[in-house]
Amino acid sequence: MSSPSLSERVETWRLKGNLEEFRGRRIHTYFQDGEGPLLVLLHGFPTCSYDWRYTVDLMPDRAILAFDFIGFGLSDKPRDHAYTLSWQADLTEELIVRHWEDKPAFVCAHDLGTSVATELLARDLAGELRFDLAGMMLFNGSILVEKSNPTLAQKLLRGPLGPLAARFSNEAFFRRQFSSVFGSEHPMTDADAADYWSLMTYNDGNRLGHKLVSYMDERVIYADRWHGAVSRWQGDLNLAWGMQDPVAVPDILDGLLEMRPELPVVRMPEIGHYPQVEDPERFVRVVSECLDKTRSSL
Repeated sequence: MSSPSLSERVETWRLKGNLEEFRGRRIHTYFQDGEGPLLVLLHGFPTCSYDWRYTVDLMPDRAILAFDFIGFGLSDKPRDHAYTLSWQADLTEELIVRHWEDKPAFVCAHDLGTSVATELLARDLAGELRFDLAGMMLFNGSILVEKSNPTLAQKLLRGPLGPLAARFSNEAFFRRQFSSVFGSEHPMTDADAADYWSLMTYNDGNRLGHKLVSYMDERVIYADRWHGAVSRWQGDLNLAWGMQDPVAVPDILDGLLEMRPELPVVRMPEIGHYPQVEDPERFVRVVSECLDKTRSSL
């Protein structure tokens, strides 16, 4: 039975996926069988796998796994959960193994998802990863958090009044904040805003913002581990960036290239924080080029 709070487009996306259980929690998961390597899509804060709705439509022959991290979208949103990126990485590993066994997977990660991805790199370096990581593309994530420019909402949620800010969150404030991260040539639409607000408020998830934003603190705590993984992992690592991003600003991309000057990078000058939503065709071309390169090296 569908929730009356979901928009029609979101309800269509919900029905394409399934609820799967992990450690007693229900996780909304979309799996599409097809050509490998498996494309694993990791979303960011405060959105969910709905970010990838255009991507999956434009890649009908590709094996794809996209899911909502716990606390986001259509997955469970427990009040008593410790929302750590390590838990999200455990979830990612389990779903990949569950759907793809020991075949190669390619991880494409955005925003918060880039830190889950760098944790996977660290695990792979330590010989602890449960799946075959064939390659990775990171885009528009504040991996170097000291260079980032958080939104007002993120600052409020992360501060001492975070629980209060989450409690009094409303759609008008969300729309202002969300629209500010889109590029000028591809502005947020009213339909997108309505969709994402319905996903955030599903099961009162908007009241959890102060817990979900703790990933920003983890980026400081585990900086050495995750930055070291970016520097030392010798697999097929790629960068792409919407250059109008006001949050994960281009300075972060420059910093990553200082760490690894040889990394291949695609710059998208007219795009903001959400390339996969703002210009889906361009985004899929970039991902496809990375996948083709990875596949040819397998």
